[in-house]
Amino acid sequence: MAVIQVNTRFNPDSISNCVVGIAADVGQHDSGVHQHKKGQLLFASHGCISFALSSEMYVLPPTKAVWIPPNTAHQAKMTNVVGYRSVYFDCNKFTTPKNITMIEVDGLLKALIDKMALWPWDTPEPLMHNTTALFWEEFNGAKQHSFQLPIPDNRRLTKFRQQLLQADFKVPSITTLAKTVGASPKTITRIFKAQTGMSYQDWKLQWRLLKAIELLSQAMPVGEVAHRLDFCSDSAFIAFFKKQTGQTPLYFIKQQHS
Repeated sequence: MAVIQVNTRFNPDSISNCVVGIAADVGQHDSGVHQHKKGQLLFASHGCISFALSSEMYVLPPTKAVWIPPNTAHQAKMTNVVGYRSVYFDCNKFTTPKNITMIEVDGLLKALIDKMALWPWDTPEPLMHNTTALFWEEFNGAKQHSFQLPIPDNRRLTKFRQQLLQADFKVPSITTLAKTVGASPKTITRIFKAQTGMSYQDWKLQWRLLKAIELLSQAMPVGEVAHRLDFCSDSAFIAFFKKQTGQTPLYFIKQQHS
């Protein structure tokens, strides 16, 4: 059985097949921090998935898929996700990426992912060969993306890191953050520069971009996104988003839901 419910207990490592797929419409879901011995491909045709590693945060909008290598501890949060697909691979039997890899999903890749996700878990491995070979050929040739943000691991920022995946969390000003953790703005600046390679202001801008992508992927109106992210006006947000992505927020929404 490959179609599961949101509360179904599932462990891909308990299934011996070299490819294990699942499909669901999950709505709101938090996976908690976990890992598995199999590598995982994650995709959803509608909605947005945010997931975090110990040192990075990612946003996975529709039309994108992400490869998560085996034994990688991660936490995924899903909002209004429909058409959720997850395909797990035994990496002893396939040549797979060693790092987190996010790709563009075209019509052929989507069809392959759908097919693999719906395979019965006892599908004979010889019957999987042609499909999986074509999948990896298309995966390796697909355009790559990088909707990610490094996360500082300084112990003073433990609570801050935990809040980053909360739906209603807003990254504070450097002065507010400094007061919250009991440090000076200069210390916060030094921590972020050392552990992320970015100033706090640049880091916050990147967070706003990822958050904008997440909210727009849910078809939230542009004006509401601008308000939630504390832009002074809709036009200021539109200009920011276009500068960062090369497209307007409205075009991005249409592209994700076409």
